[in-house]
Amino acid sequence: MKKLEKLIFEKSVQGSGTYRVSTSNSGAIINEIPDNLKRQDFDFPEVPENEVMRHFLKLSRLNFCVDEGFYPLGSCTMKYNPKINERVASLEGFNELHPLVPMDKCQGSLRLMYELSDYLKEILGMDSVSLQPVAGASGEMTGLKIIREYHKVKGNLHKKIIIMPDSAHGTNPASAMMAGFEVREVKSNDRGGVDIENLKSVIDDNVAGFMVTNPNTLGLYDENIEEIAALFHEKDALLYYDGANFNAIMGKVKPGDMGFDIVHLNLHKTFATPHGGGGPGAGPVGVKSKLSNFLPVPVISKKDNKYILDYSLQNSIGKVHAFYGNFAVLIKAYTYIRMLGKDGLRKSSEYAVLNANYIMERLKDKYSVPYKRTCMHEFVISAKKIKKETGISAMDIAKALLDKGYHAPTMYFPLIVEEALMIEPTETETLTTLDEFCQAMIEIYNMCYNNAEEMHSMPKNTPITRVDDVKAARNPKINYYKAKL
Repeated sequence: MKKLEKLIFEKSVQGSGTYRVSTSNSGAIINEIPDNLKRQDFDFPEVPENEVMRHFLKLSRLNFCVDEGFYPLGSCTMKYNPKINERVASLEGFNELHPLVPMDKCQGSLRLMYELSDYLKEILGMDSVSLQPVAGASGEMTGLKIIREYHKVKGNLHKKIIIMPDSAHGTNPASAMMAGFEVREVKSNDRGGVDIENLKSVIDDNVAGFMVTNPNTLGLYDENIEEIAALFHEKDALLYYDGANFNAIMGKVKPGDMGFDIVHLNLHKTFATPHGGGGPGAGPVGVKSKLSNFLPVPVISKKDNKYILDYSLQNSIGKVHAFYGNFAVLIKAYTYIRMLGKDGLRKSSEYAVLNANYIMERLKDKYSVPYKRTCMHEFVISAKKIKKETGISAMDIAKALLDKGYHAPTMYFPLIVEEALMIEPTETETLTTLDEFCQAMIEIYNMCYNNAEEMHSMPKNTPITRVDDVKAARNPKINYYKAKL
């Protein structure tokens, strides 16, 4: 492993310091801190200001980000965030607004949330929307609690099972279990969609709902979604749409038209609000009219030509987040929708699908494509054959990509594809970038067969070289301990 830039503590030189507050001629009364309140063991580094700035600037440059390079992370949509979004969210009228200000003093902000809800209803084919959930998983939990409350009100207490495909996102079963449901899996067919016959064998009167992403984590649109919806509705079960991959079909088809009753969206994916770094995020939930009264409160309504926070929903599941969600994130999504408009949103999806298919076509003769179909916004390749013939794994390929200047794709997911690499280019990347990425993948493929030993030691040109990922996950060391001299 390479030795990183010296830590700030290791740069400390006694007496070098930075600014010190003068006690003379300041006009201020300086009260000495009593000795019994002073920390005796606090070893603060003494480093000049210019060295501090250089140190942290160097550290910031070690982080890879979407503003710096191509980030083909499948199913996470790490796409470019237009900087106008940040400019609008930083306007004084928004960023200095207190969340408890009276409603008549924040009509502009309430109007923005009201209009954003209307836009999302139209885009999704839903009848009502809550902006309160603050991430995709938060939206999942909200939707599942709505399903639970819906069946409770109807007296269907026996409905305790959520069905989901074997290609589901990992948060799906986790959210369902946390919401009090049991999880039942349905197999995928040889086209990468839900196996209808297997589905029929697992549906019964105890099923509360079906949770699915469409297009799914294989990047494939399920051709039988309307038949699937009918099967569940016959059992008075609800269909939940995990909107993680909605950026592939936005403006082309609506989940409501597919037969879904509940939808959550990841605004950080489809509507270009920031992603990563721990948040904040937003995961609005849309529902059909029969579920409108179950949404979290408050929702944004309009009454007597004024925008209000409406707490009157009869069967509401209650609040799922403090105040009204992550307002600054909602502003950015609103800006993105207004900036692109109806045609721009549709083109965004079209370019995402075009870019993914372009890369897949260029790589299919080198890497195995397990499902030979036109993909949507992302696709999955397999290094199974390469590993069998050379010993090089998907992990080795991902590590080698780092040396080429690219973030690695998603590895080993979905679980139904052995040695999987999931690639998503997004709509914002140029043809030049796509070609350069494809060339890098082809060069790596050639190295697998011509220089396999070298592949096992990559990356070599990154700040930290090859690490033991399993050990790092199980035994992380995240604190700095200064060595005793």
